[in-house]
Amino acid sequence: MLNQRCSGILLHPTSLPGRFGIGDLGEEAYCFVDFLAQSGQSIWQILPLGPTGFGNSPYLCYSALAINPLLISPEKLVEDQLLPPEILEQIPEFLNARIDFEAVRAYKMPLFQQAWARFKNQVGPDLTAELQQFCQSQADWLADYALFMALKEALAGSSWHTWDIALAQRHPEALAQWREQLAEEIAYQQFLQFIGFRQWQALKTYANQRHIAIFGDIPIYVAHDSADVWANPDNFCLNPETGEAALMAGVPPDYFSETGQLWGNPVYSWPALQKTQFAWWVKRFRAILQYVDIVRIDHFRGFEAYWAVPEGETTAMNGTWEMAPGREFFQVLQQELGEDLPIVAEDLGVITAEVEALRDDFDFPGMKVLHFAFDSDRDNPFLPFNYINPNCIVYTGTHDNDTTVGWFYGRSEEEQKRVTDYLGCVCPEGIHWSLIRLAMGSVARIAIFPLQDILGFGNDTRMNLPGTAEGNWGWRYHPDHLTTDLANHLDFVTTLYGRKVHYPEATPEA
Repeated sequence: MLNQRCSGILLHPTSLPGRFGIGDLGEEAYCFVDFLAQSGQSIWQILPLGPTGFGNSPYLCYSALAINPLLISPEKLVEDQLLPPEILEQIPEFLNARIDFEAVRAYKMPLFQQAWARFKNQVGPDLTAELQQFCQSQADWLADYALFMALKEALAGSSWHTWDIALAQRHPEALAQWREQLAEEIAYQQFLQFIGFRQWQALKTYANQRHIAIFGDIPIYVAHDSADVWANPDNFCLNPETGEAALMAGVPPDYFSETGQLWGNPVYSWPALQKTQFAWWVKRFRAILQYVDIVRIDHFRGFEAYWAVPEGETTAMNGTWEMAPGREFFQVLQQELGEDLPIVAEDLGVITAEVEALRDDFDFPGMKVLHFAFDSDRDNPFLPFNYINPNCIVYTGTHDNDTTVGWFYGRSEEEQKRVTDYLGCVCPEGIHWSLIRLAMGSVARIAIFPLQDILGFGNDTRMNLPGTAEGNWGWRYHPDHLTTDLANHLDFVTTLYGRKVHYPEATPEA
């Protein structure tokens, strides 16, 4: 798919509509896939699927490999006879426009407990063997994750580094004691992952059969309070006495921030990872590629060099650049997964020639964002006439940007004029379609648009405002928004600019 001229839509599954307060893997997800196919699209781009913590950010998850249980569809549980049909007649009134995460948790988690009870009592089809096979195939991460989540539940949600030292440092006798004590809760967490994985695989198969590729996301760093760090402490730069991050991730001061960005995630102990031939990272990629067809590496530049900030700092100002063995790692990954890695490099921000060389030497597409194209000179790399290499993905904006309508009308008259001068005029369909057409007509091999831009929505539908901890990730569309007229128009524009991929008709079996 990365070698074809095509286009797609960026939409996280939580933004799907539906009756259950949050987008999930039920009927509306299949309707969205149908819309993608009807409108000539080839890609559905999503954000990380993991179980979120405070702030509900998919970029700060309790696991890099687990799936968020809130994505589980009650409708599908009814179909599997794990919930009684009458449960669908007892749904609270949720507002569709925004997700109330706490209300959704309060509603869905008791449903999942009920489904677990029915599963144990073998009400409906016997999925026991399938669950056992899942636990075996995912054992590299699932056992630690299930124990971690059971412990968090038992210990009032506290961060792992504040647990009793024997548990925080994973002394075998402490782990054995808690595994026995929490056996039921651990099994429940495994069940949730099994159901989530099963529902996602069914949806992914449906999309792939309609020639829609799933384009996922790997944040380079994982959350400090995660099963990944607790279970693999040697892979991270941690304070051996407290478990805190001894070196924290971020980016240095720049034009956008006088103090830089301090993310707080522990950076990797790359020497430790090198000793294992990057085994943890290889397993991570192998597992993610069960969920998606293409992977975007968020903060790709951290594989060439990363900003490390010492423990105790409150800003990112006093960090240092440290070298990372990215080239060695990607060579190992090619040996393990094949030469043609389905990887996209998020190469936004201050990117050096060394980072570009790492990206280009492995033929990874980079990213172009049109919102960044109009506020400097003619050498701006985001202006379409500067896309010398078509091996890139062009966006109007990303999940971290305002919507195109919000972005344009939030600019001054002078700044708006820079955009309209370049465009020649704003097309009658609106500024959002002007930028969509600009991206579609570029030489970039792939063009991706947030659904909000396809719909022409303003900044009240923005997905994320970086630097703010709350109030993000909650937007949802209404099913009435995806009309046949909209699908036809998007299909027309996609075909017009040569991005509709035509597949041969399946030959009937004799």
